[in-house]
Amino acid sequence: MQREKLVVIFTVLVDVIGVGIVIPILPFYVGSFGASPFVITLLFASFAFFAFLSSPLLGAISDKVGRRPVLIASISSTALGWFVFASANSLPLLFLGRIIDGAAAGNFTVAQSCLVDLARDEKERSANLGLIGATFGIGLMVGPFLGGVLSTVSHSFPFWCAGILASINTVLTYAFLPETHQRRDPNAVTTFNPLSPLARAVLNIRLRRYFLSWTIFAVAIASSHSVFALYGQHAFGFDSFTIGLMFAFTGIFAVLNQTLLLRRVWLNRFTEVRLEELMIVMLGGSFVLMALRIPVLFVLALPFFATSQSVLRVVLTSEVAGKADPLMKGEALGIMTSLMAAAMIIGPLVSGALFEIYDSLPYYLATALMGVSFGSTLRFREDPPSSRPQSLP
Repeated sequence: MQREKLVVIFTVLVDVIGVGIVIPILPFYVGSFGASPFVITLLFASFAFFAFLSSPLLGAISDKVGRRPVLIASISSTALGWFVFASANSLPLLFLGRIIDGAAAGNFTVAQSCLVDLARDEKERSANLGLIGATFGIGLMVGPFLGGVLSTVSHSFPFWCAGILASINTVLTYAFLPETHQRRDPNAVTTFNPLSPLARAVLNIRLRRYFLSWTIFAVAIASSHSVFALYGQHAFGFDSFTIGLMFAFTGIFAVLNQTLLLRRVWLNRFTEVRLEELMIVMLGGSFVLMALRIPVLFVLALPFFATSQSVLRVVLTSEVAGKADPLMKGEALGIMTSLMAAAMIIGPLVSGALFEIYDSLPYYLATALMGVSFGSTLRFREDPPSSRPQSLP
């Protein structure tokens, strides 16, 4: 594998490990400050709000000045955010740490753009994005497990480790990652209005359908993720280590799908549009099982949840990357990250409020959203019913 790919993949891995550490530990860590469930989900939303502001901007800047300098700056900011979060002694400092990290959230977008730059054809582009998805799965497997283990030292210790990893990542990126974007337009106008790229997304007839599907998917995932640990603790009495093991379990299935099954099974047997429909149905079904408050069904839902969300993430990203203007791929992927961030503002706020009414309501909401997504996909389907998938080598 190219050295450039390895560095980019490591960047994504460190980012996702940090996110994975948060999921099982955050309710217990923040709870020690006296925070309510809604405040805990508000902490998720504060990160997402600043990611929403920064992601399209950083993606557009990387189109103009290159991926490397933007990636180095954003990783450095991530490290600083983790250190502030780990050393916090009050709720305002916890929020400050997540805000600093949110302002650097464009590094995932820029990393995706790097791998798109390095692809020589459409199949390699999908494979590279699959590598990102597999790395995402590994991070969600390793991160929660590390969070659970490291939390036995203290609830803040895992966040110190995440900051150290991000610092190491900054040095490695500076030393080993060359510039990957060779078709830069130095005269391109870069906007500082985060709503401007989103307005262009709404007006982009070619990509609008995919942005809509992505947004609905993102709200459903954000709603379920932000209350996962709270739900496990409240409904089943799970502790942080048990929740970490569950996320490790889902990570195994995500990696399996995105390293082996994506190319050998899913993309061989289905067109991207058909695969999108199948994964939407599977994801909606997994949310139903989770919402029933039956421990066996909750665990049974995890492999279906991992499979559907991991494959759907890659399929939607690949569709957008494939249809975007070659000179605007970074901004298009930045818009997707920005939409995800906007969903992660709305999702946690809504699910936190619903959780305080009844703990499984966020999962019923996610089920309804996937129903809307399925209807939208059928309505705007581009594949004719008779189309057949092409086999990959």
